Amino acid sequence: MVNNSFFDKPKEQSLVKIEIVAKYFGAWAKIMISQIKKIPFSKRPQNIAYVDLFSGPGYYKDGCKSTPLLILESVLTESEMREQFVTIFNDIDSNNTESLARAIASLPGIDTLRHLPIILNKEVGEEIIQDIKNNIKSAPTLFFIDPFGYKGLSINLIGSVISNWGSDCIFFFNYNRINMNLNNPVVKKEMNSFFGEERADALREELKPMQPEERESTIVKTICQALKDVGGSHVQDFCFKEPSGSRTSHYLIFISKNKRGHSIMKDIMAKKSSIFTQGVPSFEYNPAPIQLSLFDMGQLDALESMLIDEFTGQTLTMEEIYNQHHVGKRYISKNYKEALRKLEQQGKIIVHPPASERRKYKGEITFGEEVRVTFPPK
Repeated sequence: MVNNSFFDKPKEQSLVKIEIVAKYFGAWAKIMISQIKKIPFSKRPQNIAYVDLFSGPGYYKDGCKSTPLLILESVLTESEMREQFVTIFNDIDSNNTESLARAIASLPGIDTLRHLPIILNKEVGEEIIQDIKNNIKSAPTLFFIDPFGYKGLSINLIGSVISNWGSDCIFFFNYNRINMNLNNPVVKKEMNSFFGEERADALREELKPMQPEERESTIVKTICQALKDVGGSHVQDFCFKEPSGSRTSHYLIFISKNKRGHSIMKDIMAKKSSIFTQGVPSFEYNPAPIQLSLFDMGQLDALESMLIDEFTGQTLTMEEIYNQHHVGKRYISKNYKEALRKLEQQGKIIVHPPASERRKYKGEITFGEEVRVTFPPK
């Protein structure tokens, strides 16, 4: 049974995590409803789904709502969402599922849902995923995975949950636990299951000579690459630091097959970043102030140089530049627009329409997604 002291009061990082998940859910749900309408009726998914594999009791003991209740409140605000959404919540702890059931039953308007929430009390693994797929069939689904441990979880399992069209996953994991347990013989089986034995063994060897900062970067890159290998072509990570600000606590990782979903989540995560250098977000929540390095201070300058080098001789729209370049980098759309504005002012690129023909917004010349940019040849 899980120690429910975790649910006494939400930590700052939990509140940030909940906000990121809830905001993405709202944006994703509206897009799915809009996209489904474009599909011929005979081929159209009948439902849209949200699945939380480690849902908790619904409320923290201090009265704060956890993710399941915020998601359901969002569903209840829209008539189309009330008609189309299937929600499934699971927790291995029966105390949590009983508490969640009571909390859900007390939500105003819950009986207006076409599909009442399904609450499961099962261990996470292949069996529960198959049960869930039987319930949602081909429905596009947003999965939220916030585990207390890693039993039954694997990279392949996460890959399987995003296999349906329109399906994304948000995975919140304890970095410290994975870092400590990779070489712990007691939980070697769980770590091998999570990464896959071959990848886990290769990672252990790679980590041996590394310092803590290198270890962290390597572990996170390995997880992100593994998720890409199982179908998540768009992966975005967000780091949570401990209260001291010196050590990493958790990571939130977003997995999708869709570039639009990636861009939306990237903007949401960027706004929750604690540090911005030249407008470039850190993709890190750090409750303690930190000293910026000289390298950090030159982030936008570095982007300008990259764009000149990588797009030499090409003509593309601002949107095409962003989509081709941003994956795997901390830069967001706003950063690309600012870098391109500066390059235009310096005469290093040719822009159509030029600045003189574009409107101003809050004193700044706009740089819309349809604006075309020509990078002169070297």
